[in-house]
Amino acid sequence: MVIIGYLLFVVSFLAGALVAVQDKTQVNWWYFGGCVAVGALGVVLIRLAHRDRHHSDEALAGNFQSVREAIEKIVANMKTLGAEVLTLSPYEVHERIDDLFARDIETFVEARKSIARKYSLQVYSEVMNHFAAAERYLNRVWSASVDGYIDEVRDYTQKASDQFEETRRIIEGL
Repeated sequence: MVIIGYLLFVVSFLAGALVAVQDKTQVNWWYFGGCVAVGALGVVLIRLAHRDRHHSDEALAGNFQSVREAIEKIVANMKTLGAEVLTLSPYEVHERIDDLFARDIETFVEARKSIARKYSLQVYSEVMNHFAAAERYLNRVWSASVDGYIDEVRDYTQKASDQFEETRRIIEGL
């Protein structure tokens, strides 16, 4: 169904372009409107196919499992980073953040919508409230590291760790 949707969309775009340039003085709006309608039908088919694929029970379960695994890795990596912050130069911390967190945070963010679909928007907002705060704190650690502010690196590493831990606790309770 996706292929048919894309095909309809592309054909309607090309046909609409052809109708628009057919006569230099006047556009045949009936033909052009038909092209727009076919394109709209293609978009609807594409959206329906994507919705069916993303809303299936298997997809939701897999995405939610990705959320669980990602937050577990993030919390474990925060403990590692918390221990390393005491011995690393503040200028090295941002490189460790890039190494430890980029992939897991991206995985969590890509799969986060499964929380709202599987549970509710209230649960989603509670999880994302803590996750977003943790991510902001981690970004602050990264910036402080680049600037060499060791006290801020240590303070905000602990704050980020606490927020990620709270995110994990909420997700475990689901």
